[in-house]
Amino acid sequence: MNIHEYQAKELYRQFGIPTAIGYPAFTVDEAVAAANKLPGPVWVVKAQIHAGGRGKGKFKEAAAGDKGGVRLAKSLDEVKQFAGEMLGNTLVTLQTGPAGRVVKRIYVEDGSQIERELYLSALVDRATSRVAFIVSQAGGMNIEEVAHDTPEQIMTFSVDPATGYQPFHGRKVAFALGLMGEASKTCIKMIGDIYRMVVEKDMSLLEINPLVVTKAGKLVCLDGKMNFDSNALYRHADIVAMRDEGEEDPMEIEASKFDLSFIKLDGDIGCMVNGAGLAMATMDIIKLYGMEPANFLDVGGGASKEKVQAAFKIILADPSVKGILVNIFGGIMRCDIIAEGVIAAAKEMSITVPLVVRLEGTNVELGKQILAASGLKITPADNLADAAKKITDAVKAAG
Repeated sequence: MNIHEYQAKELYRQFGIPTAIGYPAFTVDEAVAAANKLPGPVWVVKAQIHAGGRGKGKFKEAAAGDKGGVRLAKSLDEVKQFAGEMLGNTLVTLQTGPAGRVVKRIYVEDGSQIERELYLSALVDRATSRVAFIVSQAGGMNIEEVAHDTPEQIMTFSVDPATGYQPFHGRKVAFALGLMGEASKTCIKMIGDIYRMVVEKDMSLLEINPLVVTKAGKLVCLDGKMNFDSNALYRHADIVAMRDEGEEDPMEIEASKFDLSFIKLDGDIGCMVNGAGLAMATMDIIKLYGMEPANFLDVGGGASKEKVQAAFKIILADPSVKGILVNIFGGIMRCDIIAEGVIAAAKEMSITVPLVVRLEGTNVELGKQILAASGLKITPADNLADAAKKITDAVKAAG
């Protein structure tokens, strides 16, 4: 689960992490009122969407020109103008894709006199099973180019969970960022606070870009991108309350209601599989046969008939789906339950795209008999390769 920048900065303040003062706004009048509560004379107006690259993004409406989603306002009139141009407009960045995201809220922040822009992130490194800090003196909007062209400018440090954060971790980061004096002391404490926040709030990612040194020599977090482990959200009602479903894919929201693991992709073959590993293998073999999966969908090991029906509805809600591959290896999952769910969904939704079903495992023969006796146009498959070939051939033949 992701949250907005202004919400991330609320968490910064709770954990004593230095950040600029700012207020969210949902209307132009609220934006002007927010600016009036800040010292000025310079304000930063930021579009709030769940995507990076806002500063380099472009709005679809011509009135906003090419000024992007992060703008410096030097008067209250400019705050009003920028808020009016952003709210309700669609911002397109490298991370949103061509469709972009509609800006429904903005963040008005007190301006900072920036001396240097740095990069800092903390994430769960699966390779080491530790929280890793990634830092660079080359922060700002071009960090992706830095990572691609000069990766030696990016350094990584990890924290052993057996010891937790120690001051030497903070000193490592401060040295890597070239910080001196008061900024270095602030960094040492800040890294400890960030580590504590990442662990206590079950974050999978925290990115601060830019982390800045002001002309007064102070260290300030000017951005905040946070991602939380969805499996741990039951422990964090305060984080769940920050969820903005308007920034999420409607199909993924619907899937979460039925405890389905679903991720929308850009292909044209819908997949319904039980087990994350098998789902990954299914997507891989679809690509091997020359097509692209439209989704990742894991119905889990104990799916009911109703859950299977819900999964089908979600897949078919995607207009790009031109065929469906059901791949079930029944251990805990019974193949006859899957077959009943498939038939019920096919009858209810009048499935018109090619449908290939591969069943194996518990009650497999009964499942195959149920499918064969249904009278529906369902193509059985003997194994995964056979299933992939049949669904890709059928979609290609259908044009």
